[in-house]
Formats: sequence, structure tokens, C-alpha cells
Amino acid sequence: MTTNAIELRAVRREFGSGDSRVRALDDVSLAFPRGTFTAVMGPSGSGKSTLLQCAAGLDRPTSGSILMGDTELTALNERKLTLLRRERIGFVFQSFNLLPSLTAEQNVALPLRLAGRRVPRAEVRQVLERVGLGARARHRPTQLSGGQQQRVALARALITRPEVLFGDEPTGALDTRTGRDVLALLRAMTDAEGRTVVMVTHDPVAASYADRVVFLVDGQVNGELAGASAAGIAGRMTTLEAVPC
Repeated sequence: MTTNAIELRAVRREFGSGDSRVRALDDVSLAFPRGTFTAVMGPSGSGKSTLLQCAAGLDRPTSGSILMGDTELTALNERKLTLLRRERIGFVFQSFNLLPSLTAEQNVALPLRLAGRRVPRAEVRQVLERVGLGARARHRPTQLSGGQQQRVALARALITRPEVLFGDEPTGALDTRTGRDVLALLRAMTDAEGRTVVMVTHDPVAASYADRVVFLVDGQVNGELAGASAAGIAGRMTTLEAVPC
């Protein structure tokens, strides 16, 4: 079995056609080793979210290939790709994507129900406790703050015990203390459980929790830093944002 959880090979993603064509990813080759925590950063419009969605099998690249272990995602039909995402991938969206008619615990249990798996209530409560929402299990999204909704979304991604967890600005709606708690949880998933975490963020402090930071500019990889401090990451971002378009 390959040592990489996810690997992108010469991935290109284009939107539109003719003069309005936009190349969000431009022949990106990038690997995410198993059991590592990677942050993806870059200026606005650099292709970060597109990279994440292609790597997670939520979007198909225009060309190139994406592998999860030994499985090539780009070769799977929609049904097989859906099953793989359901069983092996977790994704925390920036916009939460919770169902308003369901309680927090029902939202968390939803991936298991969709997969036809038994939903142990104790396990659902346990994962809500992990994100600090054990007392809010029966609250609906409208009864929760934005930060609490984000933590429900994280718990929903964790309930399936995914091999790879993707997060699109997973701490963007959280206050400082809650954000640090969530980042510590993601860090523990990597260190204690050997899971792979890939997170898009604009926050150098959040990125400093990762093993490495990959930088994107105009849809291309523009280097990376390993074990960097928040100050070092912020300094690198300043140089990227100063690059003329």
C-alpha cells in the first residue's frame, strides 16, 4: 500500500470556456502522506478550495489523476465515488451544510444512516462531547451559534472515522478559544490516531498546528514550509500576496 493518503498528479481544473475560461488548478502535483496534517494557504483566488474539493472527490478535475491510496478517484463512476467518500473521507465545509430540521445529534448521525449503518447513540454523544457540544445534542442549527454549528459539522465528519479529513476554513467561524480547541482535536487525530488531515486556512496561527504548509498562487504550488511558526507562515504569505498577477 502506498505511503500517501492522497496524491494529485498533474491535476488541472478549468471552469467556463473560450475567453471566459478560468484555470483554477494548473498541473498541480502534490502528495499528502498518511498520518500527516497539512495546511493549504494562498491569496484569494489561488485555487485552495478547488484543490480541496478535487482531492476529496467532490469535484472532478479537467485532466490529471487523483489517487486515494491505491484507488484512482478519477476512474470511479459517481456511485462508487459516493460510496468511497462516505466510507473513507470526511469533509468540513466552510458553510456548515447542516440540515435545519434535524437536531445536532441527528445531523451528526446522518452519514451513518445514509450508509445503512447502525447509529449507536452513545457514539454520537461521544463525538459531540469531543467538540464540546454534549449539552447541545438536541438543539437544532437555528438554536446554535455559528461556531457551534461549525463544531456540529466537524463532529459529523468525525463520526465515520475517516481515513482523511478535509476542512475548508474549519475554524473560520470560531472564536479564538474554540478554534484552538478544534485545532488541537485535529492535531490529536493525526498524532494519536494516525489520520490524515488537509485543511485550507487563511490564518497563520491555525496553519502552525500543521506539520507542513503548502502555498498556492494562481493555481500552482509555490513552495511549502515544514514545522513553521505562525510568524514564519505570516511572513511567507506576505511575500506571496506581493507577487504581481
